[in-house]
Amino acid sequence: MLFLGTLLSLALGLTGTCGPVVATTPIVADVVRAIADHVLPVVSLIPPDTDPHSLELSPQDLQLLISADVIFTNGAGLEKDLEQLLSLPEIGPKVVDLSAGLPLRTRGQEWDPHVWLDPTLVLSWAEKIVSALSELVPGSADFFAAQGEKYRTQLLALDGWIKEEVEKIPPERRLLVTDHFALGYFAARYGFREVGALVPSESSLAEPSALELAELVREMRALKVPAIFVSPTFNPALAERVAAETGAKVVTVYFGTLSGPDGPAPDYLSLMRALTTRIVEALKG
Repeated sequence: MLFLGTLLSLALGLTGTCGPVVATTPIVADVVRAIADHVLPVVSLIPPDTDPHSLELSPQDLQLLISADVIFTNGAGLEKDLEQLLSLPEIGPKVVDLSAGLPLRTRGQEWDPHVWLDPTLVLSWAEKIVSALSELVPGSADFFAAQGEKYRTQLLALDGWIKEEVEKIPPERRLLVTDHFALGYFAARYGFREVGALVPSESSLAEPSALELAELVREMRALKVPAIFVSPTFNPALAERVAAETGAKVVTVYFGTLSGPDGPAPDYLSLMRALTTRIVEALKG
């Protein structure tokens, strides 16, 4: 990322009228769109097929933030590299942290930012979005409330469907190994045990040590873990090495981004259904 002062100077030098509603990630943007519908345009800062842990902004992105009326963030530390930027006086007052006040999980000293992997927490996101959009466009408040209620119904149906699908997995096989610690909220909601991660971090950008990998292999062997769930951008050599040492199979899933309109998970609800289906197929035996 460019030095913040230079980036801000470049952005303020760009021309443009008031921008759309902005979300930091494609998943946040998709939930906002479900409520804003056709009333307001919604833009994601990063593309659908980009790791949400690697947010980098251009001067045009910063201008978008400055011109936006409201900015929705995932929160819980996901945008920590952008904290200085998002706290600028031109931007900070417009930020709505969707995860503020939620019962967040921690690992060590860090928050787990993968809140969206529990649909019941996204219910709270929807409530905040309805409130913020209604304040922004009071004349459409009733419409936003109706959209929020519709989305709430969809989220509750999704939650019930996931519970039913997970019942297909024998309890002793409800074991999760992932590329990084992404499924903590999912595991807690639906009764899985998080055995470990190839990269023992909340971010996919970290690196594992030899000792950490050896301990993970030992535990996976002991528990006879059937599968390792990794994102499409994760190091395939590392995943295949651990799989070869443990007898587990490598299963590719989308955790934190959307695959675009032509992929298997064009929206958040589809993402969760695709993720659940892949997990159930890999673990049910």
